[in-house]
Amino acid sequence: MTIGNHPNAADVDREAAELATDLTSELDRAAARHVASMTAPAPRRGPAAPWQEVLNRRALFVDLAAVVAAVALGYVLRFDRQVEVDLFEPRGGQYVLISVALAEAWVIAIGLAGARSPRILGSGREEYVRLARGTLALFGLAAIVCYLVKFDLARSYVAVTLPVGLLLLAVGRRVLAARLHADRAHGRFQRRTLVVGARDAVLDLCRRVERAHEAGFQVVGVCLPGGPSVPSPVAGVPVLGRVEDAAEAARAADVDVVAVTASDSATPMTLKRLAWDLEATGAELVVVPALADVASPRLLITPVDGVPVVQVSPPGYTGLQHAVKRVFDVVVAALIGLVVAVPMLVLALCVRLTSPGPALFRQQRIGLNGRPFTLYKLRSMRQDAEAALAEVLDGDVGVFYKPKDDPRVTPLGRLLRKYSLDEFPQLLNVLRGDMSLVGPRPQVALEVAQYDDALRRRLFVKPGLTGLWQVSGRNDLSIDQGARLDLYYVENWSLLGDIGIMLRTAREVFAPSGAY
Repeated sequence: MTIGNHPNAADVDREAAELATDLTSELDRAAARHVASMTAPAPRRGPAAPWQEVLNRRALFVDLAAVVAAVALGYVLRFDRQVEVDLFEPRGGQYVLISVALAEAWVIAIGLAGARSPRILGSGREEYVRLARGTLALFGLAAIVCYLVKFDLARSYVAVTLPVGLLLLAVGRRVLAARLHADRAHGRFQRRTLVVGARDAVLDLCRRVERAHEAGFQVVGVCLPGGPSVPSPVAGVPVLGRVEDAAEAARAADVDVVAVTASDSATPMTLKRLAWDLEATGAELVVVPALADVASPRLLITPVDGVPVVQVSPPGYTGLQHAVKRVFDVVVAALIGLVVAVPMLVLALCVRLTSPGPALFRQQRIGLNGRPFTLYKLRSMRQDAEAALAEVLDGDVGVFYKPKDDPRVTPLGRLLRKYSLDEFPQLLNVLRGDMSLVGPRPQVALEVAQYDDALRRRLFVKPGLTGLWQVSGRNDLSIDQGARLDLYYVENWSLLGDIGIMLRTAREVFAPSGAY
């Protein structure tokens, strides 16, 4: 009830209570919306998800086959197959259960080590490291458990199963990687990639991705500081936005990977927010540091106040590892020499009979730290080849000169060069210490005199009988590509890497490519 135009106290209290109730309800709804917006985003399946599942199943099948074969071989070799086996008879039957459990645990351990992650499959060294890590962790745990429960696990069983299993796993993954690389060479199993960064850095990364098709990155767009108003540095690849628009561009282009290269706009906070914005898209963030041709063993990532700092260890040109390399060179060169001694004598006789002149060709080459030495080869050219060099090259002598159709090469010499048989006398250079089995190929003083500062680094290690350039395409590669491979080897070589190059060299001898 009101008196005149003035409301009474009851009406005022009632209206205030209604207003308070409405305000509380609105605040509750706003709080609910705020809480809902803070819910962790559920990443969606990207376009690469179906084929990644295919790769995972392939790897699982290969791992299971390798593990079962290794476990079965260990069991068969350890226990007498003619003995009547009771299920719980310690001599054999008990190991049936152990073998089944070991095979299952082995496959699981490899998966837990991340060796079947689609990002790892076909990557090379890291894949094998994870295989070994999961395997050794499992067998180490098994050893501890057997010690604690006082169970005497047959050592001969483990001595067969463990190394055979690792070998079969490595071989299986190598076959799987070869198939994956072949698929990617034909455009399959590619990850749609958005490259973000400064123009020059984006162009460099796109060129590297194009050369390394086995990595599986397919660039579908770029984001540059100027945005769509600037031309794309890569033909056929559109500019989808600015660096700050990377998340929205990734969502619109439905990409699997956002690769961020060097850029003034790529600050730590920018990268953090980009990672947050990509969580709901299913796209993976890849940060490409401004480093090139540095092997992963030389890199150490250390967190500094939440920022990952990449430390690059200097190359090792002297020390214990070089002493080990020298011992390896001498032992392996001596063994190869014993095997090929008789065939080399036969080839030397053929050289003498098919063209006038000595069978052995000697030439001054430049070795470690610029020191000259005498290199030995089976002669593959006519006797006056040195005098006719200027005529063949017509005065055009580059740093790496080797005419493809050299008229000085004899018919037998072409055969020797195709299969690299003319290089075997250089085993003498290896034994003398002038050369190593693996390293950059030695060159003559005329070529070395034209080296720039970068190429002079080739002289920091001993020249080799074979090298990374020779097993990666030989003369089919451009000079820049070959020089980059040589410099990569000089700064990143390892004994395991040398063994890998020698195995690839053996394949090149029987299936040559780029040799002339």
